[in-house]
Amino acid sequence: MLLKELRTQVLEANLELVKRGLVLYTFGNASGIDRDKGLVVIKPSGVDYDELIPEFMVVTDLHGKIIDGKLKPSSDLDTHTLLYREFPSIGAVVHTHSEFATSFAQAGLAIPPLGTTHADYFYGPVPCTPPLTDEAIGGRYVHETGLAIVNYFQQNKIDPLAIPACLVNGHAPFCWGKDAHHAAHNAVVLEAVAKMAYNTLTLRSECAGVSQSLLDRHYFRKHGAKATYGQ
Repeated sequence: MLLKELRTQVLEANLELVKRGLVLYTFGNASGIDRDKGLVVIKPSGVDYDELIPEFMVVTDLHGKIIDGKLKPSSDLDTHTLLYREFPSIGAVVHTHSEFATSFAQAGLAIPPLGTTHADYFYGPVPCTPPLTDEAIGGRYVHETGLAIVNYFQQNKIDPLAIPACLVNGHAPFCWGKDAHHAAHNAVVLEAVAKMAYNTLTLRSECAGVSQSLLDRHYFRKHGAKATYGQ
């Protein structure tokens, strides 16, 4: 079986989204990439999570051409492949419609860094893209979704590893990481910090957010050459 290990990792990431309550029915998808081979493994479209096995994962190239697999790939494939092409440092992508992160996306709002939980994973606000134009929606919609993410990160000089997530305006979050496990982990944490942010803003709407010093302290204790967190 082509890319058996990666297929298994991508399957496990998809199942993690279900386990953590981030997806309903067949919503959501996870993918991973083999950079050496230039091949992507992604969840098939519309297949119940209870039925998924590694053989059902679909293998494509970086432009969405199916290389191996009998099922249709996720309908979000073009977003995933665009992110892989434009963010060469990432190894996996996860898309959910998790409740609180999606609420921020539907409101067209970034998730502000209001505390240390956010700062541990996201070095600044989790951005929300501008709304897609009518032309983008009526054209290559899924491709344009990825383009909205990439354009925002490039125009605002955001490192995709420092902020491993983005909200698509009116839609939902996309997250990524160095591999499928970390991408799913980031999606779970994103939903947690989105819920905390919603609750915090409900309690105190004028909340200014975490200080730059505290953001630096918590982010860099887990990330970078001088990280101290963990064994």
